[in-house]
Amino acid sequence: MASSFVICDKEEGYASALAAFLMQKKELAFQIQVVTSPEQAEEFLEEKPVDILVIHEGWPREERKKFRAGSVFVLTESDRGEAGPGETALYRYQSADALLAQMVQNSGPGLRTAGELFLQKRRQDVRVIGIFSPVHRTGKTRYALKLGQEIGSASHTLYLNLELYGGIGGYFPEEGNTLADALYYSRMEGRDLGWMLASMVSHMGPLDYLLPARVSEDLKAVPGKDFQRLISQIVTEGMYEVVILDLDEGIRDVYELLRMCTEIHMPVPSDRIAEAKIFQFEEELHLLGYDDVKQKIRKKEKLR
Repeated sequence: MASSFVICDKEEGYASALAAFLMQKKELAFQIQVVTSPEQAEEFLEEKPVDILVIHEGWPREERKKFRAGSVFVLTESDRGEAGPGETALYRYQSADALLAQMVQNSGPGLRTAGELFLQKRRQDVRVIGIFSPVHRTGKTRYALKLGQEIGSASHTLYLNLELYGGIGGYFPEEGNTLADALYYSRMEGRDLGWMLASMVSHMGPLDYLLPARVSEDLKAVPGKDFQRLISQIVTEGMYEVVILDLDEGIRDVYELLRMCTEIHMPVPSDRIAEAKIFQFEEELHLLGYDDVKQKIRKKEKLR
């Protein structure tokens, strides 16, 4: 059963725009209703339980007390606006992503029992596709993004760039949440990473993604077990049917990350030097006891 979400605001355009933004978030299982008067809200709340209510501060607290909802968020005109007991203030003129992030962070355990699940937990065995090559300049990231968009049109897909130099400003915009942000929340005990990802991801057509880390030295310092924990949490959450990892040999324990993949795609050029590098890589996998990784590799023609 999807969670019920009511937006009550006198400005129908604002409420409709917020609802449209939320409905694009495939990770969230919401039935969203927009109302423009407290009477409409009261009527809706009488018919069915509401898990989340977002309401403008223009309606007095005494009136808002009549509304029974799992979590109540009050849209304020000032970034220093206040809400009543049992409510959370939301500054209405911040970005929709920031609004969602605050709602995620302030929807406590009560929401889980009242609304069953805030996030739509999905079934299944998750495909984890590693994109990796010991040969550089193969168009690996372009291949990964193209593959992700193709798969994303049919399956809910997340792309993570684990390269030391992922190229913010190239394939990716300058602003947005990065892989480093996801690693931070992954390390926090008691924090549901799935909830956080719902407010963090950006979209490239049907593909969800996080920006690459901004500082390569920071990425080099991340223990391999932290990457493994992040990927395990994403898989366990069940938010995504497919996770695509764009991997770099410069990160720690990259072979262990490749071992976590269900399949590995290796874009390769057809020349003698590239073949020698791939041969050396495959020999190393065998010598280090990663024959299982070698068996997952699917060589792909370099994109032109």
